[in-house]
Amino acid sequence: MSDATFLSDLPLAGDLVATGFDGWSDELRAEFEEHSHDGRVGSRLLSETDRVRVWEIRLAPGERWHAHRHVLDYFWTAVNAGRSRQHTHDGTVREVSYSAGETRHFTFGPGEYLLHDIENIGDTPLVFTTVEHLDSANPPLDVQGRSDDRPEGQA
Repeated sequence: MSDATFLSDLPLAGDLVATGFDGWSDELRAEFEEHSHDGRVGSRLLSETDRVRVWEIRLAPGERWHAHRHVLDYFWTAVNAGRSRQHTHDGTVREVSYSAGETRHFTFGPGEYLLHDIENIGDTPLVFTTVEHLDSANPPLDVQGRSDDRPEGQA
């Protein structure tokens, strides 16, 4: 989907710090292309039923979780306070401060998605729980193809 106007209706968090792919390296652009249909929206799949997938993202300071695509209705909750930088497929960059317990809900229509990464730019670990609803307008993406449940930069 090349029209990203629906992004303006999403509850994207944080302060807009760049647009037009400003500051994006060739490596970052290549990663977004490589992971453009990566449904692993967290660093660890905690639980899956016929109705939901429950993910954890746990990032130490300086770590990031690679680009991934959200197509299912979902919500995330920040387990603790922290800060992140996120690049989004429309070429924007946001910096976000989270409070413990902060929660945001996302809903996608047919063909809509959010492709982004997340990097911990704070000085404390950043932990989220993300719950995807499998009965959304879009079919779930396959998450079985990747066995690496560690954030980039971890061995």
